[in-house]
Amino acid sequence: MTWERVPLKELGDWYGGGTPSKSNPAFWTDGDVPWLSPKDMGPEVLHRTQDHVTSEAVSGSSTKLVPAGSVAVVTRSGILQRTIPVSIVPFATTMNQDMKAVVPRAGIDPRWIAWGLRAFERDLLRDTRKAGTTVASIEMPRWYGFKLPVPPLEEQRRIVAILEDHLSRLDAADAAIGRSWTRAGRMHESLLSQTVTEARDTANTVLGTGELGRVTSGMTPLKGNRLFYEGGTIPWITSGDLWRGTITEATQFVTQRALAETSLKLLPPGSLLVAMYGEGKTRGASAELAIEATTNQACAGIVLSDDSLRPWVRLVLKANYGALRRLAAGGVQPNLNLSIVKALQVPIPSTAERAAAQERVSESEVIVERLQSELKTAQRRSAALRRSLLAAAFSGRLSGSSPEMSVVEGRIEA
Repeated sequence: MTWERVPLKELGDWYGGGTPSKSNPAFWTDGDVPWLSPKDMGPEVLHRTQDHVTSEAVSGSSTKLVPAGSVAVVTRSGILQRTIPVSIVPFATTMNQDMKAVVPRAGIDPRWIAWGLRAFERDLLRDTRKAGTTVASIEMPRWYGFKLPVPPLEEQRRIVAILEDHLSRLDAADAAIGRSWTRAGRMHESLLSQTVTEARDTANTVLGTGELGRVTSGMTPLKGNRLFYEGGTIPWITSGDLWRGTITEATQFVTQRALAETSLKLLPPGSLLVAMYGEGKTRGASAELAIEATTNQACAGIVLSDDSLRPWVRLVLKANYGALRRLAAGGVQPNLNLSIVKALQVPIPSTAERAAAQERVSESEVIVERLQSELKTAQRRSAALRRSLLAAAFSGRLSGSSPEMSVVEGRIEA
């Protein structure tokens, strides 16, 4: 059977959105009408929106009510650099101007449209995304002209049932991979914590990092002064770089003039860095410099007086990641500061005890890295199988009946 190829524009009635005036409380106060924006997108089927508007906003602004059973798409957002968020909206909603939604015409299942847009995501991004705009967006005339294969309604429903059955199994596998990843990380964190706790119980010497060497912070040379940056060759590290663990190269540089005319400090290789603030999980992270470099003010640099302690102090910093984050959280002190970093207690066991502990931790790191490498491979295979399933579904090669499935030519079997 030959499937019809239908332009997206003809799949149903398309709706745009708008943002009611934020300065008009009548549009927002005690609103009970859902107002959909890109931040709500993610689930395959939406259950709610974070924001709501009033009925006055629907009648008195540019936002319009979209009937229940629509398929919503983000058409303007930085996320379009990577993916096109698509969700089914089973309830009536309004939207902001960065969204479009289609209410399918008779004979087209909304799930078919939603899965079709996901199946052809790469083609849509390549063919319909605007070039040269500040914020990534979709060029709607080209979007509307993109053709989706559409079989008869019963065939749509049969294929979607098979597809969703098998994608749900992949979702379960992906969730199991995620849990394994988390457990591996937590086991290693537990070993780190236990190692430092045992050292604290047995060590005769406990010193703050400020007593072990020089603790300093960096700064950001004036961004408006091009003489501080253009042609720079001196590495300049920010807190966002610390996720790498060992820093062997820089992505940002400053000039010799910046070093001479500001309070920037050049740290030697072997210096340990602690992120005093930063986005997400950055705050509290630690790393080791393998190069000579400067840092910004979000990094504390520790230059040890006794370099033989460096592996041990680095281990203690890793073990204290959670404690450092808790010290920085809440109150009027949302970030770490040099005083907190200097006061961090480092137990100093004997050389032999340190060596034995570091070996145990290194062995654990090898095991965790090997496991995570295998989990990454499993994730890649899952993603490839997901793409194959979608491609098979929308090219007429997905056969069988749920929960049984096969792909013609034997490419996928279950």
